[in-house]
Amino acid sequence: MTDFSVYFGNSLISWKSNKQGTISKSSYKAEYRVMTTITCQIQRLVYLLQDLKVPFEQPSLLYCDNDLTRYIATNPIFDERTKHIEIDCHIVREKLKNCLIHLLPISTTEQLVDIYTKVLGPQSFKNICYKLDFINIYFPACGGSENMDTRLLEGN
Repeated sequence: MTDFSVYFGNSLISWKSNKQGTISKSSYKAEYRVMTTITCQIQRLVYLLQDLKVPFEQPSLLYCDNDLTRYIATNPIFDERTKHIEIDCHIVREKLKNCLIHLLPISTTEQLVDIYTKVLGPQSFKNICYKLDFINIYFPACGGSENMDTRLLEGN
């Protein structure tokens, strides 16, 4: 499964979940292709924001839980592992060099996109809801406003 989500500030503007058609010996190729897709999508969004005269911060933060994928992105030397993804490597490295994106590590257990794509335990679900600052859209009708992490997730 290959997943990603793109945020503008706190707002989710794009997400994708793809079931891989074939089983791969290594996930870094699939993750690197997703990193390239996200990088291109960020570039298109930056062009759109510039056309609309909307200020934005650069670089965009790109979180990746695969150490090898991050290493390939930052290592200027191609080797046997990168021969099948060489064009993708050039795209990501150019955008890293031009400060369009900044790669950051993230623990596999802290991936926010999991809330859209996986069945999570109650604690993981609560943690991600809290990080995403989800709100209960039905609660204001009852006389107030609260984060999802307080009432809805406690079962009230």
